[in-house]
Amino acid sequence: MALEQIDYEYQSGFGNSFESEAIKGTLPKGRNSPQNCPFDLYAEQLSGNAFTAPRHTQQRSWLYRIRPSVCHTPLKPIDSGLVCDLNNLHVDPNQLRWKPFPIAEDKPHDFVEGLITIAGAGHASVRHGLAIHIYTATKSMENKSFYNSDGDFLIVPQQGTLDIQTEFGYMKVKSGEICVIQRGITFSVNVEGPTRGYICEVFGSHFKLPDLGPIGANGLANPRDFLSPVAAYEKKEGIEHTKINKFLGKLFSATQTYSPFNVVAWHGNYCPYKYDLSLFCAVNSVTFDHLDPSIFTVLTAPTNEVGVAAADFVIFPPRWLVQENTFRPPYFHRNCMSEFMGLIRGAYEAKKEGFLPGGASLHSCMTPHGPDSDTFYAAIKAELKPTKIPDVALAFMFESSLILGISDYAKKNYIDDDYWKCWQGLKDNTKI
Repeated sequence: MALEQIDYEYQSGFGNSFESEAIKGTLPKGRNSPQNCPFDLYAEQLSGNAFTAPRHTQQRSWLYRIRPSVCHTPLKPIDSGLVCDLNNLHVDPNQLRWKPFPIAEDKPHDFVEGLITIAGAGHASVRHGLAIHIYTATKSMENKSFYNSDGDFLIVPQQGTLDIQTEFGYMKVKSGEICVIQRGITFSVNVEGPTRGYICEVFGSHFKLPDLGPIGANGLANPRDFLSPVAAYEKKEGIEHTKINKFLGKLFSATQTYSPFNVVAWHGNYCPYKYDLSLFCAVNSVTFDHLDPSIFTVLTAPTNEVGVAAADFVIFPPRWLVQENTFRPPYFHRNCMSEFMGLIRGAYEAKKEGFLPGGASLHSCMTPHGPDSDTFYAAIKAELKPTKIPDVALAFMFESSLILGISDYAKKNYIDDDYWKCWQGLKDNTKI
């Protein structure tokens, strides 16, 4: 059956404390770690925060599994491919744009083999920072799984559907949706055909919903639209399964004789989730001015400084523009934040040409940027009638308070060397 035809059962809500069992009666009652678990399962806790973190931030889950995760051979270093540890990034303050990152269809590769680090700042060893990756895949992960010790993955599919098997159950994530798989959670990715997307990895805090302030109780991404999997297990023994671990930016491998997806029941609030971006309730000005892009924040990973994010995930969704006497495209800007943008489909309103699906751009801290010449001159002459950003358009931004460096791969491959020229048609229009 094609991946697009597969659907799974989910639990609804953001940050909820869920419980799920694939076999009735496998969850212990009244305690987490009884002397003997029902059905002789093993109890294993997965902690997403320090034990002593404030209760309202505490994230952990209890998993009841056929064999515990510890049953594997020693982890050994393997070729990390194009994943890098952020210690040797290139510094480049220029406006950067990449052409679509190709999918090497002549070289069959899975999700892990297709991971490519593009940019980052900070380091996993100090639990502060982020990394931005591209992934491509042409084949599924067969008897192979992956877990990340460094941070949480926010995955943005651009082409193709991801059929993700996790310890907590299954998720199907297609283009136009996202998912978050937190630090330590084991998963495997199945694909059909050429697949590509973007990843924002955060090393410190977990993603949360942004505060709404004067917007009120509703709007933006509503909690009920986030979906987490239900328990689903497989009992496979006597196999050779490879488990890949990402640890301080390097890859390690171990083998085991059973499937890691052997969790029969679980409860807690530390679990993967997905979200359909078409459900985002956009707010905007209905009078004048182009508001700041923070109004389109889906998720945020905060720093210790109030209101300042290590990473914001922002989308530019289909919506109506109705402002009067206003320059409606994004304004010219110099920002204390770093802005990494990608395009899922369609065209971006500030740059109709050159910024393509599967490509990316990076405007670093205090690097000037804004609409290109053609967009500017069209906008100042446009009739300001109500206009719909079409449903086929969907761009996004990973915005960070940190200053990003770029990897060797990003420095040497698919850079649009003519990007700077898109602003050179902006002339002195003054009449003074």
